[in-house]
Amino acid sequence: MIQDKIPNFSFQTYYVSNEICSCPLISEILKFNKKIKNIEILKDINNMSISMKYGRRVLINAKNIDFNKSNYNDFLEVVDYDPLKKILLIIGSKEPCIETPIHWLIHHAREEVKAIIEFNNEQLIEQINKELPITERRYQKGTLEQAKEILFKLRDSKVVIIKNQGVIFVGDSIKDIEDSVMNTFEELK
Repeated sequence: MIQDKIPNFSFQTYYVSNEICSCPLISEILKFNKKIKNIEILKDINNMSISMKYGRRVLINAKNIDFNKSNYNDFLEVVDYDPLKKILLIIGSKEPCIETPIHWLIHHAREEVKAIIEFNNEQLIEQINKELPITERRYQKGTLEQAKEILFKLRDSKVVIIKNQGVIFVGDSIKDIEDSVMNTFEELK
């Protein structure tokens, strides 16, 4: 199996504070999540990551949350990330998801990107009828190498298929991503 040949990626997490995140953008994400759950093909997909840029910080969902029942406690603020040392500084009480480094790097490499959603579902890729850029190689989730290739593909598109993993949408707002998701999956209703 290919996945067995890919080394595990890990990062260290340091909690600046264990307080529940009170970022005002969480309510936008919760509203957005309800809207995308109305799309038939996405209603049962729970393996996803949503993030928004908040000043120099990144707001992102925690690991293994149920998006159908998500609340403020299910989100973290990433204060900083060092990709070389693989160290995350977090505000929140839960574990960060493995996609956190990728989201951080995209938000900080592309100033115009203010929101990201990533659906991690290989079957979803097969159902997308549009021709979209796709990463060339299969990487362990969250690695710097994966981030570099995704960023390369994002030069010409706001939507990229991540080979053998899923699809990522970026935009300048949550509304921009909502429109992109709706347009991509509209024909699959």
